[in-house]
Amino acid sequence: MSLDQLQPYFGLTGLPFGRDIAPNALYRSRAHQEARARIAFVIAQGAIGVITGAVGAGKTCAARASTAALDRSRHTLIYLPNPAIGARGIYQHIITALGGQPRFHKAALIPQAGELLDRERTERHKQTVVILDEAHLLSGDQLEELRLLTNAEMDSRSPFSLLLLGQPQLRRRLRLGSFAALDQRIALRYELTGLTATETADYLHHHLKLAGREDRLFSDDAITLLHQAANGIPRQINNLAAQALIATYADNKSIVDETAARAAITEVTTE
Repeated sequence: MSLDQLQPYFGLTGLPFGRDIAPNALYRSRAHQEARARIAFVIAQGAIGVITGAVGAGKTCAARASTAALDRSRHTLIYLPNPAIGARGIYQHIITALGGQPRFHKAALIPQAGELLDRERTERHKQTVVILDEAHLLSGDQLEELRLLTNAEMDSRSPFSLLLLGQPQLRRRLRLGSFAALDQRIALRYELTGLTATETADYLHHHLKLAGREDRLFSDDAITLLHQAANGIPRQINNLAAQALIATYADNKSIVDETAARAAITEVTTE
């Protein structure tokens, strides 16, 4: 079946549980709001912050919501989604984002990145915010290069705000003695947890409301099952809820009930 068939069947104006939601329309759970507040602190202080959480917990969404509100005349945002670019790639990405032409030799990239970051602050009077996603995949060399890049004026300040987003093993890895110099520079750490059962119900209603459905389409039993199966993780809730809608449509029902929820869980979690 086509997902477009769900819209007229359920009286929706759009497809719920998708990723293309405006930052100001994202559901604000307690943990999500806490993450946003801490990200704002890191940016305001020009500090280093680490936000961790399970896959799909909403780390990137929280960062996107936080940075969407930044005044772009006062902030320069640099987002690196993939650590696989290597240490040289991080320098090149930062230099290019700041309007420079990366030099050929890596040894020349380090001072070039530092100069451009300093120029952004002193000449353009802008705070640079660097966000590295999937940071648990950063190599040891990349972590060391980041530490070197954050040094400025005899280690008295950081020339930019740095936000590392990653899975829980990132925090454990940074605690290793080999990364002590970087770990000691981290001003803030926060673990983004899943939604509570009550928040999951509100989350489902919020997404359906954005798609044009005001009433509660999911039964209480269905919500409980979906929450337990997803462990409160928003991305998994999205996957299961979308599949439950399909199961409800296939059974020609008007409410997503326990049967549809179980069918969705079987479909999504069975390999």
